Amino acid sequence: MNSHLNQLKQQIEPLRQEIIHHPLYSHIHTIEDLKIFMEYHVYAVWDFMSLLKSLQNQLTCTSVPWVPSGNPETRFLINEIVCGEESDVDQNGVRKSHFELYRDAMAQCGADYAAIDSFIASVISTQNIESAFISAGTPEAARTFVNGTFNVIASKNAALQAAVFTFGREDLIPDMFLSMVNDIYQRVPESIAVFKYYLERHIEVDGDHHSHLALQMTEELCGSDEQLWQQASIAVKQSLQNRITLWNGAMNAIIAAKA
Repeated sequence: MNSHLNQLKQQIEPLRQEIIHHPLYSHIHTIEDLKIFMEYHVYAVWDFMSLLKSLQNQLTCTSVPWVPSGNPETRFLINEIVCGEESDVDQNGVRKSHFELYRDAMAQCGADYAAIDSFIASVISTQNIESAFISAGTPEAARTFVNGTFNVIASKNAALQAAVFTFGREDLIPDMFLSMVNDIYQRVPESIAVFKYYLERHIEVDGDHHSHLALQMTEELCGSDEQLWQQASIAVKQSLQNRITLWNGAMNAIIAAKA
């Protein structure tokens, strides 16, 4: 790992630790708590796919007629990640995107997926994120998170997008959360099996193979440009701060539901 990557990791480590040790996890004890968490988190799962596809659009040729576009190395890296994220397999070996797998997990545990379905339907019909928020009644914390991601997308800066994709979205699942999910699974396996599979698959694919590919992609795109690395650090810090806002929103909703 080069010095720029090491420096960036050091700069964002305090925020990463704040997320990993966020008090949200200590409030998730039951399937009802988990449902609320998922109703917030699903927006981050969705906009992750949007960030991914934006990178693919910039780094490869996705139009016809096809022409050689971008660096072959970054083309390979992003296409490899897209294949795994958009066309993975569920627990039955059926091809699904990670978003669709998450949606299945919400349905199995009884989480309210009407809002995210309404959001997606509105995005399809209006191509307008703000209208979709209103239609779906999206929680404010989730709006903040999605808007942050789409600000990065709107920058059209592939290097910044790659950095946020790499450092703002991966390796943020703490052992405490995994232990909590396993505890709930022991009590109600029929309600949480798909979500448990999703997390295990996320760790196996996203947290291992894809994070290595994403690191290579970020290093390739930022190169030796000091200004790009500084901009990347700012963008990643903002993304992590938005994640904290999302976690705060989910935690407050869980606390309010219990009260």
